[in-house]
Amino acid sequence: MAERSFKAEVEHLRKGDGETFTGEGILAITKALLENGVGYVGGYQGAPISHLMDVLADAQELLGELGVRYEANASEAAAAAMLAASVHYPIRGAVTFKGPVGVNVASDALANLCSSGVNGGALIIVGEDYGEGSSIMQERSHGFAMKSQFWMLDPRPNLPSITKAVRDGFELSEASNTPVMLMVRIRSCHVTGSFQTRDNVPPPLSVAEAIANPQSDFNRVVLPPMSYIHERDKIDNRWPAAEKFIVENGLNEVFGPQNAPLGIAVQGGMYNGVIRALQRLGLADIYGDTEIPIYCLNVTYPLVRSEFDEFTAGKDHLLVVEEGQPEHIEQQLAAFLYRGGASLKLHGKGVLPMAGEYTGQVMLDGVTAFLREAAPDLLPDQIRAPNQEAPQIPDLSNTVPIRPPGFCTGCPERPIFAGMKLVEQELGKHQITADIGCHLFGSLPPFEIGGATMGYGLGPAANAAFDGGGERRAISILGDGGFWHNGLSSSIGNMVFNKSDNVVMIVDNYYSAATGGQDILSSRADNATKATNNPIAKALEGVGVEWIRQIDRTYDVAKVRDTLREALTTDFKGPKVIVASSECMLNKQRREKPIRNAAIKEGRRVDVPRFGIDEDICTGDHACIRLSGCPSLSLKKLDDPLRDDPIAHIDQTCVGCGNCGEVADAAVLCPSFYRADVVHNPGGFERWRAGMRTRVAGWLQTRRDARRMRLTGAAP
Repeated sequence: MAERSFKAEVEHLRKGDGETFTGEGILAITKALLENGVGYVGGYQGAPISHLMDVLADAQELLGELGVRYEANASEAAAAAMLAASVHYPIRGAVTFKGPVGVNVASDALANLCSSGVNGGALIIVGEDYGEGSSIMQERSHGFAMKSQFWMLDPRPNLPSITKAVRDGFELSEASNTPVMLMVRIRSCHVTGSFQTRDNVPPPLSVAEAIANPQSDFNRVVLPPMSYIHERDKIDNRWPAAEKFIVENGLNEVFGPQNAPLGIAVQGGMYNGVIRALQRLGLADIYGDTEIPIYCLNVTYPLVRSEFDEFTAGKDHLLVVEEGQPEHIEQQLAAFLYRGGASLKLHGKGVLPMAGEYTGQVMLDGVTAFLREAAPDLLPDQIRAPNQEAPQIPDLSNTVPIRPPGFCTGCPERPIFAGMKLVEQELGKHQITADIGCHLFGSLPPFEIGGATMGYGLGPAANAAFDGGGERRAISILGDGGFWHNGLSSSIGNMVFNKSDNVVMIVDNYYSAATGGQDILSSRADNATKATNNPIAKALEGVGVEWIRQIDRTYDVAKVRDTLREALTTDFKGPKVIVASSECMLNKQRREKPIRNAAIKEGRRVDVPRFGIDEDICTGDHACIRLSGCPSLSLKKLDDPLRDDPIAHIDQTCVGCGNCGEVADAAVLCPSFYRADVVHNPGGFERWRAGMRTRVAGWLQTRRDARRMRLTGAAP
């Protein structure tokens, strides 16, 4: 089950001509695809674009009515390859995935697509995930556009601009026979607003009609000498056609006065930040009317020389606002100025940081620094000539610890790493590589297991250099999502082929959990449109793995420990794979909580397990916390003058998974953990029994208090 259902919102996708659509950017993109006659849609989930896949999955009935083919692809490479349908047929197609990691995976297919060119509009919707809140390495997708020559749109982050960019992207692709990348940042994906809708349009040529009349063109095949002809076609025909379309259709926008001694060139996605900075400086109003001319690049590749020359004519200073590095746009614009012999001074990286997210404050500081040099008279008096130094923001990096992400409360992956930690204490430290996904949190305290990750599904492949090179076997972590994405062939197949003697721990939590809980091949759920319930163990057997162990309850820490120890010490030579399975607790709670709450509301009897710690037994050594790290396991200070150290304590966020007690038992820590079932809507007998227990316990406590020695006064 996905993290969020959009079934209610999907009904808004049926709105027709002249109606008003209100919602998130993700839904607006879907609506725009349907309005522009898309024939097929695919993709692979990943923040910040996961919800677009979830919307499409919930909208399959509507897609079917329009004759639109939808597929949740196995990987980004599979999604990009799907665009091959637009090479020979005039069918509009769109795929979506997370950038730049998705572009990395899909780069081979994208390069071939750009070489052959397309007949139908081909749109790649990339969720750009750049900034401090990103879950990936900090890179931009812009370099891929330059490498392969596909055009890149970066629209202003509002719904009318985003939906217009979908239409412009299809039309630009068809006008230049080139695929187009539509880049939407995380704020664009989740920005809310409204726009005027149009009727949904069935594709003029559906994929079903196309396959009934197959087409082929040998000149589109990427083989010599056609591949060289493709390169010439890009430069001689496709690029000029793209520039002509961009100019004639006004894809880029200019705001503010026509004549001014300075201006700002900005990526479309950064427009809101720039206009907000100008508003704070009193140089723009809330409607976006600005005193500083702005050249808004809704198309960031290719850059159009004629437009740029027209905008910069008569100007002495230009600020380029380009988030991230390298500064591709700034370098290209600098080349335009140099080749044209212009005396205009270019500002960019310098007044703005080379790397890092351009937050509101960063943007304000950069624009202020630019104006202080280029036009100080435009700045407010208190900024131009401040009476006092601005207060310094203290550096707290040395005093406040960082707060990296971690496993959720009750996560079934936590006991796996607890078991691995116990084996490490017994057999010594091993070489361990990780995989993309929640299990990567195991590299953080308290486990500190696994110190490298090379890509989705590549954990075992990353350990290939350590195979057979020492006394200890290397261990690799591989998630179920990564296993089906790339791991089965690139990691497991690689191990079998090379007769690896290493160990793999496959973390099977039933979903592609890190991307929002979407179903995968091995999910246990019954999915009407997908083939689930395909065991990972059978796939392992199919590629030749002989040593396989299945653990069906990861919370059994002792079994995890013993199975891993066996894998590391067995005489068997060859790949050793452990499949450790338990359902993602987030998805389990999403499914079970509504059912449980409804049952309680209806008056039915419901047991809810809770765990606690006996204060009298807990020694306060906190070993349980060091081997668990669960957010619900914290510290509590006792009101006891004889006990100075805080004891372990389980708070109200506990979901009753039992991991803390299992760890304590497997590690032979202490017997202080207990389980208590909270009974909602108990029966008559249960209420009577609880009352009797309370009375008996009260009588015993009173008797004990009566026999307790008391000091009534001081000695004479």
